Amino acid sequence: VQLQASGGGLVQAGGSLRLSCAASGRSLSSMGWYRQAPGKQRELVATIGIGSGGSATYADSVKGRFTISTENSKNTVYLQMNTLKPEDTAVYYCKVRTLFLNRDYWGQGTQVTVSS
Repeated sequence: VQLQASGGGLVQAGGSLRLSCAASGRSLSSMGWYRQAPGKQRELVATIGIGSGGSATYADSVKGRFTISTENSKNTVYLQMNTLKPEDTAVYYCKVRTLFLNRDYWGQGTQVTVSS
């Protein structure tokens, strides 16, 4: 599976960014975003199931501010991040799980920096 993530950058607190990640090569069962801040472990941000009725899961810290969505025809997942806070600063990674064999694949990571 090939993953191409984009959309990171520098933004002031209260601002917005949208991340995108396009996957190719396999049928997928879920797509999601994780993040890793300096000195911290990688953590789940949001995941979503692929296909009709796919449900989304969010970390408590981003509920109400971030929205995950997919464009299934393009095997692309988006993360709309609003009301960003300095504590959202991290490298954000896209992760997908294949429909068969349940294998996970990670994207290269995109830096999000929120200034106060």
